[in-house]
Amino acid sequence: MDKYTCVIIEDEPLALEKVKSFVEKVPFLQLSATFDNALTGLAYLNNNKTDVLFLDINMDELSGIELLESTKINSQVIITTAYQEYALKGYELKITDYLLKPFTFNRFLQAVNKAQENLTFRSSEPPLEFIFVKTENRLEKIMLNEIVYIEGMRDYRRIHTLNKKIMTLQNFSEFEKLIPSSLICRVHKSYMVALNKIESIERGRIKVADQLIPISDTYKETFYQHIQTGA
Repeated sequence: MDKYTCVIIEDEPLALEKVKSFVEKVPFLQLSATFDNALTGLAYLNNNKTDVLFLDINMDELSGIELLESTKINSQVIITTAYQEYALKGYELKITDYLLKPFTFNRFLQAVNKAQENLTFRSSEPPLEFIFVKTENRLEKIMLNEIVYIEGMRDYRRIHTLNKKIMTLQNFSEFEKLIPSSLICRVHKSYMVALNKIESIERGRIKVADQLIPISDTYKETFYQHIQTGA
């Protein structure tokens, strides 16, 4: 049976222990880490592949909702909270399930089974081959294997492909949601690079299509993970 990694972010010690004990009862879940605040949890998620995230909403400094709004989370997200009023907002953010405290193990199991189904379906989906980008007054189809890098230029993004350049107002966050980072990875606040087009990497800079693109500290660890694992 495939094991799915999971992380718990929960600032109430008793609630954290309860979710942890439930996770340990499920054969296909493997607990990777627990955090009692969203900021340290977010730092971990940015640098570690996580299949399932159990996330509390009401936390100091950064709430669960703010965490989901502020960054791209590829995990299956299961909200755990005592507050029902956040349910609609949670589903707007495309969470997997919403567990209202106190929840039973049976209800917990329903949520993780749904996450497992989603993960299984995702792994069986055919690979993404193209995206549509808004440029001028049209939507233009771009094959992913033709993209070399994407460059930020103030309000615009310039997509450099093998045979043309396309200007768009779509931002990097949109591209990160559309394109798997194992194919085209964010390496700097102003650049995304196609991993299979990289010619060399030296002194914190990527050479691609005769351009030298800097790697910033924010994205360095994730970028190097991708090029080392090829995924």
